[in-house]
Amino acid sequence: MESNRSTDAVTATDRTRATGLLRRGLARRSVLRAAGAATLAGTSLATVAGSAHARRARGPAVGAGFPILQPAAGPTRGVYVPARPDEITWGHLPTRTAEPVAVVDSGAVVTVDTISHEGVLEDQGKDPTEYFTSFDVPTDRILDDAVGVAAQAEHDGPGPHVVTGPIAVRGAEPGDVLRIEVLDLQLRVPYGVVSNREGKGALPGVYPEAFRGVEEYAPYLNAGGNVSVFTEVVKSGGRYRGSMPGDVPVSFDLAPFMGIMGVARDTGAMVDSVPPTDAGGNLDITDLGVGSTLYLPIQVAGGLFFTGDPHMAQGDGEVALTAMEGSLRGTFRLTVVPRGGEGAPAAAFEYPFAETPDHWIPVGLSDPDGPDNGGNETSLDVAMQTAVRHALAFLTEDVGMSAPVAYAYLSAATDFQVLPGRRPHDRDPCADPQGGLRLIRRCASPRPST
Repeated sequence: MESNRSTDAVTATDRTRATGLLRRGLARRSVLRAAGAATLAGTSLATVAGSAHARRARGPAVGAGFPILQPAAGPTRGVYVPARPDEITWGHLPTRTAEPVAVVDSGAVVTVDTISHEGVLEDQGKDPTEYFTSFDVPTDRILDDAVGVAAQAEHDGPGPHVVTGPIAVRGAEPGDVLRIEVLDLQLRVPYGVVSNREGKGALPGVYPEAFRGVEEYAPYLNAGGNVSVFTEVVKSGGRYRGSMPGDVPVSFDLAPFMGIMGVARDTGAMVDSVPPTDAGGNLDITDLGVGSTLYLPIQVAGGLFFTGDPHMAQGDGEVALTAMEGSLRGTFRLTVVPRGGEGAPAAAFEYPFAETPDHWIPVGLSDPDGPDNGGNETSLDVAMQTAVRHALAFLTEDVGMSAPVAYAYLSAATDFQVLPGRRPHDRDPCADPQGGLRLIRRCASPRPST
């Protein structure tokens, strides 16, 4: 870098100018979406955020008045599945050998407690009580199951995620589809964390290393020397927003979704919780909030549905490394669609597929079989081509469009997006820590008239 001025030394004039710019810009935009605006605002935020102590000013307790959804507390629907330390998996995903923690009928509603990995990981001390009380969170507003997982569960997989499940669905057989309707997502706590870890994010080798040794940034560094920014949930105008620390008052609307939803792969190998596969997993598709539906091809008897990696908000890019990670309680309807039956797109019998009330979401992966057949490979071209083929097949086979028109429609009226990148060892902008692909191509196609 030609200058460290943006991270290591900021003048009072710089701060005043940046603060004014952000306040004017954020007054006009609740969420920064335009690339140019995001770049400018992001630079300004990086310049001024470290000037204030990371801890909030003394006042009301964090989340005062906000209901805390401790295990078995608060409203649930259908079959309730807690996140017990002896039943979750940590860092890897359930496979064909996993024992279900619950068994339900097709069409059943389940309520699942999930735990964010932020606050329980090793670089944060693996002690949620000590970690979150350092941000003035009262002990009764820290999740008991998060404390239990950190103290009792074994982090025995290569990924960071705590995964709840699996749940078996009676009658589910290989070749069928599991239709997962997201009915509700409740915040379990009024806070989350956004982290930047060494060797990861959009600027590996630059951050968080450049933040270390700078006194004003010290409050943002966790026990492992990585950056973790505690973010409080506040209510404004009837909406929940994430409120970040610092001299500049910056906040954003929450848009909760589960980063991980999947079914068991038919494999005896350990499946890393980070790269997504043809059985779902860490898809990280922000559209999969309340009202969305995810279709997954079933590989083993019972399907074995699992979920985790709860997100309160995530930008397209997730450039630091993580979203605003925070524990959620999800409610889902799990329905088996037999092969050849109605109720799922044809493509979903072979590959993940999703929809919202406004969009269809075909998915493309460069290496959908996870650890099998040589491990994860990374190819942006393959992922793009796969997504286009799936989108084209859907429009021709399910919707009935003529192939030339469907191909033209995809070119003129749809968006293909790359899932947020991870840059660990090989400097590929979309690689996960194991070198596997971390990108999803999304075809956000408004429904054509049929």
